[in-house]
Amino acid sequence: MATKIFVNLPVKNLQKSVEFFTQVGYTFNPQFTDQNGTCMIISDDIYVMLLVEPFFQGFTKKEIVDTSKAAEAILCLSAESREGVDELVRKAVAAGATTPGEADDQGFMYSHGYQDLDGHLWEIIYMDPSAINKEQPAAEASVS
Repeated sequence: MATKIFVNLPVKNLQKSVEFFTQVGYTFNPQFTDQNGTCMIISDDIYVMLLVEPFFQGFTKKEIVDTSKAAEAILCLSAESREGVDELVRKAVAAGATTPGEADDQGFMYSHGYQDLDGHLWEIIYMDPSAINKEQPAAEASVS
């Protein structure tokens, strides 16, 4: 069985988060959905557990990051094309996201991102496999 990833994110308002990510294009697993959280399906192996803050707090003794002041992580997902990057960011902005910066075109890699309703940072990238080795050694490649 392939390794799967379940990213856990605190959210202030579960319903608003579900509405937002539905507009971005994601679906949810009803088997893992209740008043405390939901399982957002990114792919067959990538899931994001959107958990209301009090429930999320039960998993850690640390404070929940105030995303208006600090970043806890940048979640980076790949897209099939440059157009796919732009389309996903466009959908997120139409659903209420903000963009922390402009698109970044490094030739072999194209990226853009958005900040969701709870301030979590999402970066979407397209990497041209044929250009990676020509323009930059893999050891020097960076996603941010």
